[in-house]
Amino acid sequence: MGVGTPPRGPAVTPRLRRPEDDPNRPEPDGAGPELECVAVPDRNENASEDADNGVLESVTGAETTGIGIVEGATAQIDVALPVAVDDDDFDDDVVLDDEVEIHEGVVEEVDTVAASAVAEDVEEVEEAVDASAPDAATIALTSASLATADAAQHERLRPRTSEITLQSRRLGDFEAGRESSDLLTPDRLLDPAHAVRPEPDGAWQHLVYTLSGRRINLGDSKRARARKALDRRIAAPLHGGAKFVPVLSRKGGVGKTTITTLLGMALADAREDRVIAVDANPDRGTLAERIGRSSGKTVRDLVRAHADVQGFNDISEIVARDHTRLDIIASDTDPHVSEAFNDSDYDAVADVAAHFYSLVLTDTGTGIVHSVMGATLERADQLIVVAGLSVDEARLASETLTWLESNGYADLVRSAVVVLNTARPGAALVRAGELQSHFQTRVGHVVRVPYDAHIASGSAIVFRDLQPETREAARELAAIVVESLRQRVAA
Repeated sequence: MGVGTPPRGPAVTPRLRRPEDDPNRPEPDGAGPELECVAVPDRNENASEDADNGVLESVTGAETTGIGIVEGATAQIDVALPVAVDDDDFDDDVVLDDEVEIHEGVVEEVDTVAASAVAEDVEEVEEAVDASAPDAATIALTSASLATADAAQHERLRPRTSEITLQSRRLGDFEAGRESSDLLTPDRLLDPAHAVRPEPDGAWQHLVYTLSGRRINLGDSKRARARKALDRRIAAPLHGGAKFVPVLSRKGGVGKTTITTLLGMALADAREDRVIAVDANPDRGTLAERIGRSSGKTVRDLVRAHADVQGFNDISEIVARDHTRLDIIASDTDPHVSEAFNDSDYDAVADVAAHFYSLVLTDTGTGIVHSVMGATLERADQLIVVAGLSVDEARLASETLTWLESNGYADLVRSAVVVLNTARPGAALVRAGELQSHFQTRVGHVVRVPYDAHIASGSAIVFRDLQPETREAARELAAIVVESLRQRVAA
């Protein structure tokens, strides 16, 4: 007997009997021989007191002429089939994934018991078949028993689909030979032969592209490729907090404010993040006058309101912005008031700027021992030292580097950039090559900025109106600054 199989009553085998074998049957009306299906018990020799044991107590037929089955008397058969009974209160179809842990031995034991139960059912069915002639009732009973046994043997535990939590899987979580959606990249799926290339950048290349009906694309010119490569260098991401880049010079008139403006415009024009230039000159700086736009506010206004700044809208009312998206905070126009600008004031301005900007340029004064200079150098991530093309200007710039090395800023000096600014037209009175060779032994990079009449006029600087050489020098300076900052972070 199989596990979980309820007890069964005596087996019943349908048999065919002629009507004339029954002495109690009335005479037929001459319509021909009739057959009658009756139930005969196979293994129930003793009379049972239970009327519902599945065996007819007599073979007397029941009248069924009223229901139109067979004219005359037929037998009624009650067949008891095995019914699966649950031994627990759980739904067999519901199995939680984290609660099912079946040992291999238990599974084998259950399969063995189920197979035994199936074998017993098959033997009983075969005995019934051997004891009688194969007829429709026997075949139906046998098919029912086999179907029930097969269902019991192949019953498996299945998880409910509504309980399954779908999770995103990376490539390493899948089986070998399977791919995740991360591998469906445009480079893999798009056919390069059918990809639309952008229009070429360059006079000759664009002319060929237009005359050929956009069929011949020679690509960008050499100059265009160099320009785009420089754009990528300037726009490289900077990780970490805000980066502070002060511009230093111990001598006035060498172009410190001009270099600060050019560097800020080149950075803001190519980058997506925010760039600001702070005029921290205690002696009346002119940084705001180099962009031609003024907000009417100065660093003093930001110092007073720095505790109330809640968002970028608050600081945007104080700064001035040019067409390259460079923001500038002007210094005080009154020399008596601007003298009061000290290190604590600069720290207040720098804290606000660091919260809203990625790059903070500082146009310093000429006093290297001023308290503002000390606060500026403490926050510096990269140094820019401006030197003019004259003997005294070059010497002061070199002495500035020496002072910085002697006061704990040797690391900044080694990665610093010296800008040789040509502020006068015509041929220089000194050998620029010799100056460049000297500073290359002291700092990381040396950049030469050519003379530009647009800058020498002293008016507002429009970046797009500069000479191509001047613009290229400013962009190269910006790329060097970004690369130095990235190297410093990586180190």
